Amino acid sequence: MKRYLFEKELKILKKLNTPEKIQDFLNTLPFNFEKNGETCLSPMSVLEKRTCHCAEGATLAALALRVNGYPPLLVDLKATADDFDHVIAVFQKDKKWGAISKTNHGVLRYREPIYNSIRELAMSYFHEYVDDKGKKNLRSYSIPLNLKRFDKQSWMTTKEEVDYIAEYLDKIKHFSILDRRQIRNLRLADKVEIATGKIVEWKV
Repeated sequence: MKRYLFEKELKILKKLNTPEKIQDFLNTLPFNFEKNGETCLSPMSVLEKRTCHCAEGATLAALALRVNGYPPLLVDLKATADDFDHVIAVFQKDKKWGAISKTNHGVLRYREPIYNSIRELAMSYFHEYVDDKGKKNLRSYSIPLNLKRFDKQSWMTTKEEVDYIAEYLDKIKHFSILDRRQIRNLRLADKVEIATGKIVEWKV
């Protein structure tokens, strides 16, 4: 796999040899606000343009994980229709799950590898997934998607958009985390929780 990557980019990715280093690298990249329309940048384009949103950052993280011996896995966190989904790259250490996350907010960030299952990991984001009205909007999570599936489409080396990854991730099996009764009984987040969710790293 490594021989197909460009030498310059491979050198960068090889230095990101732990999930922590990958997360630290993503944090240095300005957030992609898609000012000129929706994008789904490939990892090579992210490295070239030095910007990414959550799905683009997660895909780059998955490639960095793969270069350094981990499987390239993504998980989709699906929200209600009036909120945004979130995509994370997931990994295991000592049989525990953790996550690398590109976000512009003070929440929905990196997760230490301490979770026993993908469900536990996804649930760790639930109380942070709050909108400006205090509604808690996380509803389901996907099975991990191994990006090896897209090797024939050159997702690792292309500079073309990789919309097909996001489209496939949206369609694969998701597991609900709440039933209707639980949804009805949800308490609105308080003012402090809402304010915390408004903390941003990069200005539009």
